[in-house]
Amino acid sequence: MPRPLEQSSGPSRYLGIYLNDHLAGAAVGVGVARRLRQSNAGDAALARPLADVCAEIEADRATLEELMEHLGIRRGKLKPALAAVGERLGRLKPNGQLTGYSPLSRLVELELLAVGVTGKMQLWDALGHALGERVGRFDFAALAARAARQRETIAGLQLDAASRALSTG
Repeated sequence: MPRPLEQSSGPSRYLGIYLNDHLAGAAVGVGVARRLRQSNAGDAALARPLADVCAEIEADRATLEELMEHLGIRRGKLKPALAAVGERLGRLKPNGQLTGYSPLSRLVELELLAVGVTGKMQLWDALGHALGERVGRFDFAALAARAARQRETIAGLQLDAASRALSTG
């Protein structure tokens, strides 16, 4: 039986660590995207784009898991679990209301999601550069392009959320 990549030495070991780090980030991203989708389901301007972005973020995490399996990289359990706990703890920050979701919650969560999607885009770009444009069925350029589209959508939603939360007029 071949040794899993993250336990070997050299670049393969680093690839396993790198992908597991991004898998942990993906756990946070999915959690934030789901919370945004759920908390804004009744908002006509936000519901559809947030549902679409959430579905793509969930699919991207599944793609990362499939890529790791394809490469023979074992998925760690600790980092994703710690990341999920951190995401949940992050919900406890003051948001201008004693309890519940506020316009500031939406703004901060969209900003966090934008950071995560940017990191995911950089992941796909890095893999394409290091491993080649395609590995099996995985087209890194197409995955990076999808992340860029997600980032554009989120940026527009973030500006709308900023107007709603921060406008003084």
